[in-house]
Amino acid sequence: MKTALKPKWIGTLLGCLIAATLFVLLSQWQFGQSTEKAPTTSGKTENAVPLTSHFQPGRDMFAPDADQIVTAKGRFVEGSALLVNRLKDGAEGYWVVAAFLPDGAPEGNVIPVARGWQQEATAPQALPTGSVELRGRLLPSEAPTAGPSSEGKGLKDLSAARLANVWDRDSYDGFIAIFDATSAGADVGAASAGLEPIWVGPQPEEDKVNWLNIFYGVEWVVFAGFAFFIWWRLVKDDMVRDQEYQTELEAWKARQAVRAAQAAGEHTASGTEPAATHATQPAATPQNHTSDQAANERPSRKDPHA
Repeated sequence: MKTALKPKWIGTLLGCLIAATLFVLLSQWQFGQSTEKAPTTSGKTENAVPLTSHFQPGRDMFAPDADQIVTAKGRFVEGSALLVNRLKDGAEGYWVVAAFLPDGAPEGNVIPVARGWQQEATAPQALPTGSVELRGRLLPSEAPTAGPSSEGKGLKDLSAARLANVWDRDSYDGFIAIFDATSAGADVGAASAGLEPIWVGPQPEEDKVNWLNIFYGVEWVVFAGFAFFIWWRLVKDDMVRDQEYQTELEAWKARQAVRAAQAAGEHTASGTEPAATHATQPAATPQNHTSDQAANERPSRKDPHA
């Protein structure tokens, strides 16, 4: 399109490109600000607190309760150990999970504890007897999955509700992944039972989305597109004016050609017609003169953006 190649429209396009680039950069900044990093709580969760003062049985576990390192003193329920399917560094295996009766908890309430990990589906060793002090991370109960594992060994999930039915005891709505455990000063942790220790780090906090920043980001993108639309509209209007000017110019040229032909014919006829004929011609009035002048005036192209 020749109109778009005019210097003024090329310059306008460059201005639109600069403006659109600025708008896109502003939109990227707004999109970057739309995600708010959640404040880290790792300092708080990594300081061990007593289980009984942090969380009580009969309550649903919410985000502020989970991921906290807790300590507990109590005893294991004899014969409660079982296997739960769990991957460790990509290898298939099992957590050894048992019921633990914390001191100070309501009578009969247990909390599932994951003692350690083993690769084979062999029967767990006997649980420690007597009073045990343990430290680990408190985690929310997993959603129950129907049926046993794909191999028919162990459970698919560590669901407190399912384990409460298996053990026929009331249970905390969560479990503890044990880091270490002692009994009468002796280590009764994972290694003492031939298990690999479990380490569960704090869960990452979810980032918050600021929808107002997203709206502003989309708005800047629209502005960038609108800059090019304005340029296109101005070029189109200029092209329409060019076309109208060319149409008027062609019509003017046609009128001039007709007048020239008429004048030539009158000049030829004037050499043979009687003088009386010229006397009968009407005199040119001011109105006729004005009309002729308007008809003969060459059209000019008016540019409102000049």
